[in-house]
Amino acid sequence: MKTSLFVEYQGLQVNERDIVTKIKEIWLNDGNKIKDIKDLKLYVKPEEFMAYYVINDDISGKIELQ
Repeated sequence: MKTSLFVEYQGLQVNERDIVTKIKEIWLNDGNKIKDIKDLKLYVKPEEFMAYYVINDDISGKIELQ
């Protein structure tokens, strides 16, 4: 089964795939390897236009949704 998640808020639409791609870019730019991501938790706060994430229950960060 293939699923897609979209968040829409005040004319902005983002999908899970785009959020995950941005997080992977940050992870790679920090000198890590994609294969080292075992777990990724996403928390989307559309009212803040932000997505917060936790990688492997250890590394956390946020990205702007635009």
